[in-house]
This record gives sequence, C-alpha cells and structure tokens, in this order.
Amino acid sequence: MTTTAPTSVACVFDAYGTLLDVNAAARAVSGELGDLWEDFSILWRQKQLEYSWLRTLMDRHADFWSVTGAALDHADKALGMDITPDLRARLMALYMTLEAYGEVAGVLDALKAKGLPLVILSNGTPRMLDSATRHAGIRDLFDAILSVEEVAAYKPHPSVYQLAQDRLLIPRERILFLSSNGWDIAGAASFGFTTAWINRFNRPRENLSHGPAHELRDLTSVPELVEHLRR
Repeated sequence: MTTTAPTSVACVFDAYGTLLDVNAAARAVSGELGDLWEDFSILWRQKQLEYSWLRTLMDRHADFWSVTGAALDHADKALGMDITPDLRARLMALYMTLEAYGEVAGVLDALKAKGLPLVILSNGTPRMLDSATRHAGIRDLFDAILSVEEVAAYKPHPSVYQLAQDRLLIPRERILFLSSNGWDIAGAASFGFTTAWINRFNRPRENLSHGPAHELRDLTSVPELVEHLRR
C-alpha cells in the first residue's frame, strides 16, 4: 500500500476521456461505419455512461466490458447501422487499445519525476485498463490502477472515490482528481477531493452542487498546478 506524508499531493486520473480518447475506436474504422461514425461514437459513449449509472442505481452491477458491448448494440440499432458481427468484434477489440491523448505521456513523465503518487481510478475492468495503458505506453508510470470492480458500483458513487483515499492514505483535499467528465468531477468534489476538470471540448459546466476547483483545456499545465498545490 502506498503511503505519503501529510503535506504531499497525489494525482488521481480518470481514464476514459481524460487519458484515453474514447472516440479512437470508431475513428479507426470510420470508413466502414460511414458518415454516421461520429454520431455512433457519441451515442455509444452516452449509453455506456447511462447504463453504468442505471446499473448502480438499480444495484444490478455488470462489468464495464459488458456495459460497453450493450451500449454499442444500442447505438447500432438506434442509428440503423447494421454493424456486422465481425465489425462489432473489431470495435470491441479497439476499445482495449484506445489511443492516449498527445500530451498524456509527457505530463505523466513530468509528474513522475516530481515523485508524486500517480493513480488511475476508472470504471474500466482491470483487464481493459491494463490493456489500454500498456498499449499507450503509460502503464508503468502509475503506482496503482484502481477499478470500480472492487466495489461493484460505478462513479460517481462515493464508494468508488473511497478506493483512492484508502490506497493513498492522505487527506481528501490533498488528492488532486483529474477528469474530463463534468459529472465525475462533481462526484469527486462532493466526496472532498480537490478537482481539476480537463475541459477538452470547451463544454459548459454542469449545473450541480459541486464543481471543479480548477478548469484546464488539457493536461499540459498539470505539473504547474501541482507545484501550486504543494506550497
């Protein structure tokens, strides 16, 4: 178990949409999906999240691989895509090897050089996260990769954020939680983490009770933010 001094800061990252480009799978086969590939990718992601929230609310957990497949099938039917079994299998396989955003590796290297604990806290299954981070070449930069499968509930349930605090054993406010998902930021802020919203697509803030302490366009300035928080 990782332990750190009370005055230290740890960085906890969401994976999908924050480190990993969730549109990369559909983009890779956009020629086969046709003109609707972007609509398909957006709906696939939307339903993936909706199903995770609904399953937690209903106490009917299924792992993220199953949820991702169910969301893909819904998007296919909703848009009348008629995706073949072969293309479906390739889309699912591509989700195991999503590309990281361009600045991710360099930022993680810089944070690692500062001696900061780095953790992923994600809805993904351990197998999905291990595969994607290894493909992106960032797996060994993390001290821990935590999956919601440990608590059988999805973010933004508080039990998920508790996983990170239990691992790091530092005050909540000394944990910098970074996510591109506004709803995830709201959940982490409500839990008590210091939050940085990675607003990659210039979206408006969510109208929820808890918002981000910091808002960034991408991860590039995170090392500078960490230095500010360490003072």
